[in-house]
Amino acid sequence: MKNVLVIGSGGREHAIVYQLSRSSQVGHIYCAPGNAGIAQLAECVAIADTDVEQLLHFAQAKQIDLCVVGPEAALVAGVADIFREAGIPVFGHTKAATQIESSKEFAKQLMARYNIPTAAYRSFANYDEAFAYVRSRNTYPTVLKYDGLAAGKGVVIAQDEQEAEQALRDMLVGEAFGKGNVVIEEYLEGPEFSFMAFVHHDRVYPMPLSQDHKRAYDGDKGPNTGGMGAYTPLPFISAEEEQWAMEHILQPVAKAMVAEGKPLTGVLYGGLMKTAGGIKVIEFNARFGDPETEVVLPLMETDAYTVFHAVAVGAVLDNIAWRNEATVGVVMASCGYPGAYTKGAEITGVEQYDGQVMHMGTCIKEGRLLTNGGRVLMCIAHGKDIRAAQQKVYSEIEKIHCSNLFYRKDIAHWAL
Repeated sequence: MKNVLVIGSGGREHAIVYQLSRSSQVGHIYCAPGNAGIAQLAECVAIADTDVEQLLHFAQAKQIDLCVVGPEAALVAGVADIFREAGIPVFGHTKAATQIESSKEFAKQLMARYNIPTAAYRSFANYDEAFAYVRSRNTYPTVLKYDGLAAGKGVVIAQDEQEAEQALRDMLVGEAFGKGNVVIEEYLEGPEFSFMAFVHHDRVYPMPLSQDHKRAYDGDKGPNTGGMGAYTPLPFISAEEEQWAMEHILQPVAKAMVAEGKPLTGVLYGGLMKTAGGIKVIEFNARFGDPETEVVLPLMETDAYTVFHAVAVGAVLDNIAWRNEATVGVVMASCGYPGAYTKGAEITGVEQYDGQVMHMGTCIKEGRLLTNGGRVLMCIAHGKDIRAAQQKVYSEIEKIHCSNLFYRKDIAHWAL
C-alpha cells in the first residue's frame, strides 16, 4: 500500500485527499498542513506548504511514494523541483513551468509566440507610462492584471479612468500584491468557463468543464473573490467547442511549454471565455482551480492514485472515466470576505449534511469546529441535472449553522 503526501490546506486539497482515500492502492495519506475536514481522512502535519526543506525531510522520513501539490505558492517555492531531485514522484509543475500562472506576462508572450487565441495586451512596470497608455486608449471597460500571484484578486476590470488610475496606483505605486508589472488587456465579453486537464509534457487528459462564480454576492454583484461556488456540466459549451478548445488551446500550450524547456507535469487550468469571435484564453493556472476542483474531481471514476502517479512519472494513461452527473457546489464564507473578516466562529450541523462538505478554512479547538479563513466550507450536491443538484445543495446547506458565515443563493443560475 502506498504512502501519499498532499500539500495544502484548502477545499481543493480536501477534494484531492477525498479521491485518494477511495483508492485501493493508498494505505496512508498525510496532508501538510491540512485542515479540520482533511483530518478526518488523512494525518495532518504542521508544516507550511512553502517550507520546502521540511516537506522534503518529512517525505523522506515517511517513505512517501507520491506527493500531490495543491497550491500555486508551493509550486512557486520549488517543492516539485526539490522532490524530483530527491527521486520522489511528484504531481506538480517545476518552478519554471509554474510561470504560466505566476507571470501573466510570460503567459501572454507564450500565447503570442504560439498563436494561441487571447486578448491583445501590453505590459508596464512604470505607473506614469501605464496610466498614459490607458488614457490614450480611452476604451472602457479595460482589464488590468497584476503580473504575479495574487490569490485570485489581482485583476481589476476598470469601468472608467478614475477606477483604472486607482488600480494602477495600488498595483504599481502601493505594490498591493508586491513588486511586479501590470498587464493591460483589451476587455473581452462572453461567458467564462474553466477547462482543466491532467498534463504530462505533451500528453493532455481533459476533465469535465466547469464554471465558478467570482463575485461575492447574488446577481454577480460585489467584489471579486477566489470563487463563491461552481458547477458542472456547462450547457452553453457544445462538444464541438470543447474539442476545439482542446485542439487549439490546451494541447498547443502543453507542446509550447515542452518547446520552451518548461514541460508541464500536473494540472493545466485554462480560464477561457466564449466570445463572439470564438473561444479565447483569459488566463492559465498551473494547478487545480478552487472551487472548481471540488465539483469536478468527485466525478472521477478512475482510481485517483493511478492518475496522479501516471502524470507524475510520465506513464501513459488510458481514457480517464468520469461519472455523467451534474454537480453544484456552494461556498460558505466568513462575513466581510473578501475584505477583512474575523476567525473563530463556531460551526454546527456539518455532520447533518447529506452529501460532501469540503473544508476550505476550518480548525478544531477544544472539540469545536471553528472558522479559520475567508472561504470556510463548500457544500456539494450531485443530481441527474443542474436543477436537481442545485435544489439539493440549497436544501441541505440550511442544516449548517454559523453566525459569521454567508453564501450566495444563486450558484449555477447561468445554467438554468
